[in-house]
Amino acid sequence: MAAITLISEAQAKEGNLFYYLGPQSECGDCKLKEVCFNLEQGAMYEITAVRDQMHDCIFNEDKVRVVEIKKVAQRSAVPKKSAIEGGIITFKEQKCGRLECKNYRLCRPYALEGGKKYSVVEIEGDAECPAGDSLVLVKLF
Repeated sequence: MAAITLISEAQAKEGNLFYYLGPQSECGDCKLKEVCFNLEQGAMYEITAVRDQMHDCIFNEDKVRVVEIKKVAQRSAVPKKSAIEGGIITFKEQKCGRLECKNYRLCRPYALEGGKKYSVVEIEGDAECPAGDSLVLVKLF
């Protein structure tokens, strides 16, 4: 059985990715909140199918659509010495303040939590680092 959730009609397109940021206080009295709150906070999801069912939503001030989803791995840049495919790492943001770096968002990803353990599902290759750190691009789950 597929995992389902509700998402705004405008975002409900197969293949779209989204981060689940957590429950909203406005949703406390909603009869459908359990369908929205069944996701892992901070995780990224891909919409795999869009169903025909729609519902009213106070938070979105619009309609929401039922979608099938799957959790997907998130890309990040991590120190080469800690990246072992199939291994577990404790994530730590890189201490870099170079906003102009093309890998800045991979070194400091939005939804990965510092101190949390993640599985390295794939190593994509070396990451350019203007600060000279030895980093690799990985997919974490």
